[in-house]
Amino acid sequence: MNRIQLRLGRPLLAGSARPWAGVVVICSVLLVAVLGVLFAHHTKAGSFDKSVDAPVIAMFSNHGNLAYNLAFPGTLRPAVVLCGIIVVICLLTGRLNGVVLAVAAVPVADGLDDGLIKHLVGRTYFGQLTYPSGHTTAAFAIVTTIAIVFLIPPQPYGARLLRVLIAEAGFIVGATVAIAVIALQWHTFTDTLAGAAVGVGAVCALALILDLFQRPPAPPGYYRLSSSNDHITDLEATVAEEKWLKGNAAD
Repeated sequence: MNRIQLRLGRPLLAGSARPWAGVVVICSVLLVAVLGVLFAHHTKAGSFDKSVDAPVIAMFSNHGNLAYNLAFPGTLRPAVVLCGIIVVICLLTGRLNGVVLAVAAVPVADGLDDGLIKHLVGRTYFGQLTYPSGHTTAAFAIVTTIAIVFLIPPQPYGARLLRVLIAEAGFIVGATVAIAVIALQWHTFTDTLAGAAVGVGAVCALALILDLFQRPPAPPGYYRLSSSNDHITDLEATVAEEKWLKGNAAD
C-alpha cells in the first residue's frame, strides 16, 4: 500500500530562481525602509496618498459592505484555511519544506508588521498604527507561498496552466484586499504597498533559508520519471535517487 513519505522534498526554488528571490527580498526591505523613513510618526495621509486613496474611497462609498467583504481574505480565518490546504497538499506530495513554509509564512510576516515595523515607524491613521497594512501583508504572504509551492520551478511536469491560473488569481485577490482596506480608510496606499512588500519579501526569505538545508536536486527528468510511471514503487524511486546522490557526492 502506498504511504506518505515525509521528506524535505524538492527545493522550493530552483538554482536560477534563487538570485531573483534574493533581489525581491532586498527590494522589499529597501521599499519598506524608505517609506518608513518618509512617513515615520505621521498622523494623517499625505498628498500622494490622498491622490490615490480619494478615488478608491469615492468608488466604494455607495456600495454598502462590499469593501468589508473584499477585505475578508486578508483576515485570520481564510489565512488559516488556505495555509491548511497548502499543508495538506504538501503532506500528500511529501514536501516537508512546503509544509514549513505554509505554516510559517503568515505568522512571520505579520510578526514583522505588528511586533517590529509598526512600532519603529509609528505612523498612525485615525489613531491606529497602520504602517504596514496587516491585511495586505497576510494576503500577499499567502499568495507568495502559493506561487512558490505550486508555480516557481522546480515543479513536476503537467498541470502548469492550472498552477499559473491559481497564482494569478491569488495576486488578484491580494490586490483586491489592498484596495478594500483603502476604501474602508483603514490604511493608506503606502501602507498597503509596504504590507505587500513585507508579505512577499518575508516568504521569499523563508524559502531561501529553507533551501539552505536542501540536499542536491534530483537529476534532470527524475520527477518526470517518478510522477508519470505508476508502477515505480516508493522504494525503487528512493533507491534510484540515493544512487544518483552518491554519484553526485563522488563528483
